[in-house]
Amino acid sequence: MHEPIVAHHWLTHAAPKAAPALATSTVLALARIWNANGAEHSVGNAVLMGALALGAAAAGASAINGRHGSPELAATGFGASAALALAGVAGYADGLALPLLLWAIATILAYILLARLWRTDRRERVAFERHMGERHAEHAHVERVEALRADAQTEVARSGAAYAEQLAAALITRATLPGYDPKALHTAGLPQLPTREKEI
Repeated sequence: MHEPIVAHHWLTHAAPKAAPALATSTVLALARIWNANGAEHSVGNAVLMGALALGAAAAGASAINGRHGSPELAATGFGASAALALAGVAGYADGLALPLLLWAIATILAYILLARLWRTDRRERVAFERHMGERHAEHAHVERVEALRADAQTEVARSGAAYAEQLAAALITRATLPGYDPKALHTAGLPQLPTREKEI
């Protein structure tokens, strides 16, 4: 049994690797647009973004400490908190140096955190592929053994049928030979086929 080979486009492999940089770059660009539209030195906007960042961080912490803690929800909460903090600083700051520094730190941290998840996913994928390969090899072996057994049984049945035909032909030929006497065979002690006398 052969499985189709699927060739993925290079973008499908590159997109997950570029996602953290694209996300932090998008946050930085939107924050600078917000800065140009009046967020610079706005205390109300800074308080709002700080409160949102703290709320997202608290949501991530509660997702970890909850009875049914979810690492995905915690990572989402902390990621949203970092994005809001970056947006708040980039929108409030005068120059571009501090926002760029925070953007670089956020991007590096995102890649460090995601590298562990990528390693875990790759390890699980390799283990799954190895397991499936072993199962396919085992099923292929069982199929080959069953095919050999079926061929052997077919060959035995064919040879048995051929032997039965040869025996029947030999018996018919022996009965048609001149001088054939079944009683003489019985007297000599040779095996004789049972005969059935017809009742009159």
